[in-house]
Amino acid sequence: MEERSFKALVVTEAGDAGFSSSIKERHIEELPAGDVLIRVSFSSLNYKDALSATGNRGVTKKYPHTPGIDAAGIVEESTDDAFRTGDRVLVTGYDLGMNTPGGYGQYIRVPAAWVVPLPTGLSLKESMIFGTAGFTAGLSVAALVSEVRPEDGEILVTGATGGVGSIAVAILARLGYPVIAVSGKPEAQDFLTDLGARGIISREEAVDTGSRPLLNGRWAGVVDTVGGDILTTALRSTQLFGTVTCCGNVASPDLPMTVYPFILRGVRLQGINSQNCPMERRLQVWKRLAGEWKFKQLGDLCKEIFIGQLDENINLILHGKQRGRVLVNLEL
Repeated sequence: MEERSFKALVVTEAGDAGFSSSIKERHIEELPAGDVLIRVSFSSLNYKDALSATGNRGVTKKYPHTPGIDAAGIVEESTDDAFRTGDRVLVTGYDLGMNTPGGYGQYIRVPAAWVVPLPTGLSLKESMIFGTAGFTAGLSVAALVSEVRPEDGEILVTGATGGVGSIAVAILARLGYPVIAVSGKPEAQDFLTDLGARGIISREEAVDTGSRPLLNGRWAGVVDTVGGDILTTALRSTQLFGTVTCCGNVASPDLPMTVYPFILRGVRLQGINSQNCPMERRLQVWKRLAGEWKFKQLGDLCKEIFIGQLDENINLILHGKQRGRVLVNLEL
């Protein structure tokens, strides 16, 4: 039987030259074993994808490799009764794009336990404008809204022009929360205001490196996407019984501070793990993203590229110059 081939971005180790990527022809028979074969229509670009594509062994252990931690498409084959040929589905997280060939190929084969039926209210394209970033933002919002009401006060969103931050701003604004966005990009003011931010502060304004263990309590809640001094300052500046979510460490993984915000103000620090989120919670959040959390600016939040344009966009995201979301069209 003739082997079926498809195009994929393949990252290879080039010795002293580091790592390089190119579009190559692969065969479906080369994909790993799995329950569900999916023809990928769309993927997206995340910071973890950029790390995988540039040889970060903490993300991807073996090369050659096809990154892409997100994928949405059509089921072509399934050995699991939960899915049938023609089903519209999405996959985010788990091991996809890390050590399992990912969404930067036109086909993936994965365990059925990783696959989410496309929720009513979302197209395949829209699901990947959200992607892992949107799902992470959704988990962060879910943690906040269960504890904090709009009338409780301002919500701080750090890294607000990035994928997670921009979507968190838009969802929270849609739900009526007064959002203050942190951005180091003065030119992004209109972008963030259009998403619903009521105020914008600079990174410098969001950081206090002084020794005081507690600062004036301003924030009812925080969605932090960067870690480091910004997260430390946010925790020290959170009101009594406020909630802070944390999902990133691009600034730093360290958290140099005292326990006083937790034991004197009752501040809650909620870690967000979108990669291994249980399926029941995963389905709940995707349903809300497709429903009451879906915002009108979603289509304007991304730029659309094809896999041959990934290299230049990976460079942008690694240098903090990417805004919003990058949608990768595998049908082009």
